[in-house]
Amino acid sequence: MERRIDQLIGSTSSGVWPPSYGRRMSDELVDNYEDVTVYGLEDEAEAQMLALQKECTFIWSNKEGWPVGVIMSYVFRDGKFWLTASSQRARMSAVKRDPRVCIVVTSTGTDMGSNRTVTYKGECTLHDDRETKDWFYHELAYAIRSDDDEAAELFKKFLDSPRRLVMEVTPTQRIGYDGRKMGKATRDWMAAQKAGEKTAHPEGDS
Repeated sequence: MERRIDQLIGSTSSGVWPPSYGRRMSDELVDNYEDVTVYGLEDEAEAQMLALQKECTFIWSNKEGWPVGVIMSYVFRDGKFWLTASSQRARMSAVKRDPRVCIVVTSTGTDMGSNRTVTYKGECTLHDDRETKDWFYHELAYAIRSDDDEAAELFKKFLDSPRRLVMEVTPTQRIGYDGRKMGKATRDWMAAQKAGEKTAHPEGDS
């Protein structure tokens, strides 16, 4: 499901994605996968996935216009994605040239299981101020090393390098998908076919 995001209001602590734009699957049975927009991801599942997941695919355009992506750790706060990389990375000069980026998050690897995902179009802003670095490094370190305070503090120390920048991605559009719905639709279709066959050929009918 694709929809414009006109307003982003978030929770600093919970990472909740606030706008209510989940599209529920129609009760009408489908017999093909031409239109998967009916399998949109619900708001509650999206918020849970963003809070549980720690990695995303970050995608940008290089000088030749080719899309390039890498896996990056993130935290989701105030309706925005926050990431970091050193300023000499190619992606950093790329977003300075063209701030339009894409982020893909999947439920794979979380307690939610697999087959749920959201793609976000957005714009990336780079930050080099001390205040932003302080809160973000702390948040990221403890998100990645949540089970070990000593490791988190060491990770935070290593993050704080001279050329590192903080990346703020503000989503402008999203496409959500819940594969569980497609699986259920397929099972419902198969059950309806079997029920139809039994109705057309009742037991004992020759």
